[in-house]
Amino acid sequence: MKIAIYGYGNLGRGVEAACAACPDMELVGIFTRRDPRSVQPLFKNTPVFSSSEVLSHKSEIDVLILCGGSATDLPAMTPELAKHFNVIDSFDTHASIPEHFAAVHSAAEESGHLALISAGWDPGLFSIARAYAGAILPGGQAYTFWGRGVSQGHSDAIRRIPGVKDARQYTVPIEAALESVRRGENPQLTTREKHLRECYVVLEEGADAVKIEQEIKTMPNYFADYDTSVHFISEEELLRNHAGIPHGGRVIYTGRSGKEQEHGHVIEYSLKLDSNPEFTASVLVAYARAVGRMHSRGTVGCITVLDVAPGDLSPRSAADLRKDLL
Repeated sequence: MKIAIYGYGNLGRGVEAACAACPDMELVGIFTRRDPRSVQPLFKNTPVFSSSEVLSHKSEIDVLILCGGSATDLPAMTPELAKHFNVIDSFDTHASIPEHFAAVHSAAEESGHLALISAGWDPGLFSIARAYAGAILPGGQAYTFWGRGVSQGHSDAIRRIPGVKDARQYTVPIEAALESVRRGENPQLTTREKHLRECYVVLEEGADAVKIEQEIKTMPNYFADYDTSVHFISEEELLRNHAGIPHGGRVIYTGRSGKEQEHGHVIEYSLKLDSNPEFTASVLVAYARAVGRMHSRGTVGCITVLDVAPGDLSPRSAADLRKDLL
């Protein structure tokens, strides 16, 4: 399967590495909005092109993996490129997924392509965990806790604010809420009662710190619904103490069974990730495989991870999967 990368930041580099680990995939190129001569790919034989050239490579690409940010890139990028390619993105602004889906579905369906949006671990693998648990124990309660770790999307949203040179945003679960859920107490938790958000921000020279802090804390869909702390630090401190991009989290589902609903059950699915972008990239590559397979069978329009059979993600045959995993 011939794969291409559109956008080459942390996520794009992760996709390049993940493709190299898949013998059934060939990376045909990286398409960047930067000067291609300034881009150093992980592997010296990976071709790098200007993003303006991507349409001239249509015949070479089975699936185009979009590695832009959710704040401003993907809402425009995904529907536009779905007119010309099978695409996959990691759009992670949960509240805007229905709107994004509609725009992408219209473009992909009209052009006869297949697009998969919001692949990653949340939305993505955690979405599947919630769906499975809710189907098995209907009427239960799903709780999702993220972190402690760096959110790529939230960090990117801060970096888009004028006057911000660089930033890292940590999502931090509130331990008391987490333990209450694990004990099966089924607490009713607001967004603010489940997580804190910690922001470490490097300012451009002359930037207004008070204004930027206020803009961060009131940003809808990202920070407005949370207790958010903003710490202004030097670029040296950011590089020294916040260079990594770890993350993780858990989905906990509590439900009951029996004639009188007398038996309680707790389902927990968790991830602990050394590198958030590299793991997300690995999810994108697996779902790109599914996109290529499903399109070859005639599927067009927009789909999500909830529409993909597990077998389509694996490079292994259905017979091997039945033999070794069932």
